[in-house]
Amino acid sequence: MKVFSVRELTTSLTVLLEREFPFCWVRGQVTNLSRPSSGHVYFSLKDEEAALSVVWFKHAQRRNEGGVDPLTGEWKEASGQDLARILEAGMEVICGGGLTIYGPRGQYQLVAEFVEDVGLGRLHLEFEALKRRFAGLGWFAQERKRTLPTDPARVAVITSPSGAALQDFLRLAQTRGTGAHLRVHPVLVQGDQAAGQIAQAIKDANADGWAQVVVLIRGGGSLEDLWAFNTEAVAEAVFQSAVPVLAGIGHEVDTTLADMIADVRAATPSHAAQLLWPERRDLAQGVDLLDVALQRAMARMLDHAAREFGALEKQLSLLSPVQRLRSREQDLEALAARLEPAVLRRLEAAGLAVNTGAERLGRAGEGVFTRQEQTLVRLEQALGHLDPHAPLARGYSLATVGRTGRFLRSIGDVQPGDALTVLVADGTVQAIVETVDPVKSAESAQGASS
Repeated sequence: MKVFSVRELTTSLTVLLEREFPFCWVRGQVTNLSRPSSGHVYFSLKDEEAALSVVWFKHAQRRNEGGVDPLTGEWKEASGQDLARILEAGMEVICGGGLTIYGPRGQYQLVAEFVEDVGLGRLHLEFEALKRRFAGLGWFAQERKRTLPTDPARVAVITSPSGAALQDFLRLAQTRGTGAHLRVHPVLVQGDQAAGQIAQAIKDANADGWAQVVVLIRGGGSLEDLWAFNTEAVAEAVFQSAVPVLAGIGHEVDTTLADMIADVRAATPSHAAQLLWPERRDLAQGVDLLDVALQRAMARMLDHAAREFGALEKQLSLLSPVQRLRSREQDLEALAARLEPAVLRRLEAAGLAVNTGAERLGRAGEGVFTRQEQTLVRLEQALGHLDPHAPLARGYSLATVGRTGRFLRSIGDVQPGDALTVLVADGTVQAIVETVDPVKSAESAQGASS
């Protein structure tokens, strides 16, 4: 088994490539253009599926000397243009030359002998002119652009119903966010009628007042393929849209004027879906975090309420009739202890009087205890009625507002969307306020019925 060095393998592949493709014509769109001080021109040719590196050495650049027509093979007179000088990214050209491998990078490339403009240079120049014009009008200004709604529920999609861009967008839309309704506005995305249909669809999406965001998507293509999105009609419709516009046109390297004017630009149609809706696992994690925060807040609230209740209970105990009764019992015991020696001293002399007085004192003491016990029972019952949790056992409930943590006493304490925690006898119930309706007075109800 032969083991090649990198150089040996690269050399062998170079020989094969140069032998099979000594000369060929390749058509594509110019990207990654660079002009070093050496005078050579480096760029890439791209289409929807692939890219090819091209080097156009200085000695092969024919300045105003005419060239070979790539379609007929015949020599044509000079056009008066220096293509090497005016060549710009976005132009579509035909290059003729041989394929080889640039060893230091291990990259195959076309060594161009001829480079001919196939007509899209005009579109590129028109693109640049419109770009300068719209920039002067402030249509690209960042301060006029709006943010997209978070997790929108109503989205207007303007695209070709048969294109892969729509399928890519829908595939991601089904797996992200909390669910949304989509209205597809079918339009042509290429050709003479495309610009008018796209502009009208943007206006229609604004007119019906349904969508929270307008999404403009299309698959990749050449400058000519995407030209509808560079027209003044579409650019003006995007600029005038009252609804935020998200543009995901072509691939990441493709840029149209609609992209530049839109409120937000996505690199691809799939990326547009990613910008609109968050990952569902992120939403689930957010719900978990909110649940933990709610539990902690509830625990803090209950702990605070327990401390307040304990303080109130302590204050009430100082004013309780039980304490007063105990104090009087102690006073009575002290009096009894003081009376006992005196009674004993006088017992021999006035036994009958003492016995009579003792009986009267006993009856009076019993009356005092009876009245105090009755008073104690009444006060304990009144105290029980003040317990805020006592009604829960009788089927009532207490509600606290999650936003403030306070008990709900009036409709002014809440607003639609607030979270409520409802305390019942055997637990709590979480609820969300949908509406807040005042109680109609008897006079207004009678007036309404008449």
